[in-house]
Amino acid sequence: MLYLDYAATTPVRPEVQQEMANYFAAQFANPHSPHDAGLAAKAEVEGARRRIATVLGIWPRQIVFTSGGTEANNLAVFGLARAARKNGKRVLTTAIEHKSVLSPIEALTREGFNADLLPVDSYGTVDLAGIDNKLTADTLLIALAHANNEIGTIQPISKIAGLIRDKSRGKKIYLHCDAVQSFGKIPVQFAALGVDTLTISGHKIYGPKGIGVLIIAPGVRLEPLMFGGDQERGLRPGTLNVPAVMGLAKAVELAAAELDRESSRQNVLCKLALRELLQLEGVYLNGHPDNRLPNNINLGIKGIEGQVLVAEMAARGIAVSAGSACSSGSVEPSHVLLGIGQSREQAYECLRITIGRDTSRSDMEQFIAAFATVKQNLAGRFLT
Repeated sequence: MLYLDYAATTPVRPEVQQEMANYFAAQFANPHSPHDAGLAAKAEVEGARRRIATVLGIWPRQIVFTSGGTEANNLAVFGLARAARKNGKRVLTTAIEHKSVLSPIEALTREGFNADLLPVDSYGTVDLAGIDNKLTADTLLIALAHANNEIGTIQPISKIAGLIRDKSRGKKIYLHCDAVQSFGKIPVQFAALGVDTLTISGHKIYGPKGIGVLIIAPGVRLEPLMFGGDQERGLRPGTLNVPAVMGLAKAVELAAAELDRESSRQNVLCKLALRELLQLEGVYLNGHPDNRLPNNINLGIKGIEGQVLVAEMAARGIAVSAGSACSSGSVEPSHVLLGIGQSREQAYECLRITIGRDTSRSDMEQFIAAFATVKQNLAGRFLT
């Protein structure tokens, strides 16, 4: 199989597997136990926390381990809004966010919060003037992805944070950043972004599934989602998954060490592919042409449904997607493409190709040839 769906998940690197192996049996103790074995496990966890903090330029105490990006996004959105609800009940986001942000915000409206959507342009970039117009005295929270998981467009998060500071008139407006797709592909430094909370997930960076972090700025308070223990500063009760924590730390370090080289290499591969793909009749690029993740290609293909293309490519041993893996069971068109102003027909006619550290130039050439053949075979097959 030629795997070109790295935005959905990545394989666990051998170095990460090796880092984790010792903690399944030899050092298996509960890190919250008071005996020597438990204290040794706790020391390893805290060491991993320091390693991640060093990469991100933060204090270790700012890190809360979670089961992944979805839990971390939920904890940020619910936790920030509920903890500071006396200061306002207005929450802002965009129509193109991941469902793990949109769904919690929708749930907040049932608790009496008010939600509104910030405008984005046809590339999926947030309109800074639109943010300015949407800020009111009741605005409490803004939740945005650093980079879109489907179309790859990168948001000017640091500029947005600066605008919020300038326009907040002394009132605290929290900014949550979902960096699940961006971390490991573009620079992510917590302080430089100027956000209050930030999410990272292990399985997007060649680490294990079921582990992620929520990073919280000093002085920011959240209400927990779950109860039953005081682990992770009382924000995430339950016994920590020590092997996954150790694997995440290793994956974060490797991602940071290889960032420049891999981002450049993958960007070159995607640009070379796009030169040929965009010459095919009826094929166009979704998302920003330049300000996008280096490993992301999202194609619009006039007259051909994306799910049909996915199946045809799979029959040829090539794994791609028609959007977010979290929505792959849906029969609805991409909410991201609808959110940037495309029609329902256009939103069905898309294909996402995301490459990774194992993708070679010959892999891309194989994909291009297969795609061209499949497209030609399906020509004239329109949606009903």
